[in-house]
Amino acid sequence: MDGYKDQLIVVAGAGGFIGGSLVGELLRRGCTRVRAVDVKPFDGWWQRHGGAENTRLDLMEREACRAACRGAAVVFQHASDMGGMGFIDSNKCKCMLNVLITAHMLMAARETGVKRFYFPSSACVYHPHRPRELEGVPFKETDAYPANPEDGYGWEKLYCERLCRHFREDFGLETRVARYHPIYGPHGSWDDGRERVVAAVCRKVAAAKLSGRHEIEIWGDGNQTRSFLYIDDCLDGTIRLTMSAHPDPVNMGARDVISINRLVDLVSEAAGVRLIKRHKLDAPRGLDGMISDNSAIREATGWVPSTDLREGLARTYRWIHDQYAAKHGAGAVRVTG
Repeated sequence: MDGYKDQLIVVAGAGGFIGGSLVGELLRRGCTRVRAVDVKPFDGWWQRHGGAENTRLDLMEREACRAACRGAAVVFQHASDMGGMGFIDSNKCKCMLNVLITAHMLMAARETGVKRFYFPSSACVYHPHRPRELEGVPFKETDAYPANPEDGYGWEKLYCERLCRHFREDFGLETRVARYHPIYGPHGSWDDGRERVVAAVCRKVAAAKLSGRHEIEIWGDGNQTRSFLYIDDCLDGTIRLTMSAHPDPVNMGARDVISINRLVDLVSEAAGVRLIKRHKLDAPRGLDGMISDNSAIREATGWVPSTDLREGLARTYRWIHDQYAAKHGAGAVRVTG
């Protein structure tokens, strides 16, 4: 963030997992003026940092977006009504309506003189069912077209990518876009119906361990593959890309590719338990294979994810285990080390 450390930086969606983590990272990097914005009451934020200007605004409203962006040099637009596959599959309209937040934030950024605008897209912009001969082949950025993204959420992300592009081309607003592959880590949803797959697996493993019922339900057959990216690597890539000269959307995912079944094994290993897998074949399962080709962001910024998957999963599991034990009054010793 060199060159912007003493200028106002806005993080919209700061009450969420990635947004709240980003606020903390910006402060750690010496940014002196960070405005953290979310619609939720402060006691509903996953993280609230004392060094930031914490503000409640409903970014569905244009005037609220102007208030959020006023005086800012950089905007990170992480605000959205969002969740994991269960939420996405049953709330397509809510997901699509997030377009209003991003459109209003782009208009406000242009009107208030913002210099750089970051939008987090998703691997869900890619075709959910690829030809068999492409199974296991990483997604390149060009694979998003011809467009046939995930219904609802994927279309929202792809449309907002185009909106960012045209604000850059028509109005000179420097926009940057990363297509996140699944992000995981502590300090996010884990039991409210909005949790992503790693958090859901960590919760289920903690519940199985603390209850003594050593089995776990897995959505789908568990053969879906993912490149899970730890939050610290995500934040570093996000900041590098935002400050770079690369204008086009890029993938941002981990190097390790594993199946959901293997994910369960690794989290169980971190927990010190062995579980019987029960597969729910009629549950939402997302893309069959979601593998990230990181060539573009590596060439543009030098970014390479560095967190070992086992270590990242162990950190995440410890945090969720402790949250679960505290909430449910489990008598086990809390795993805080």
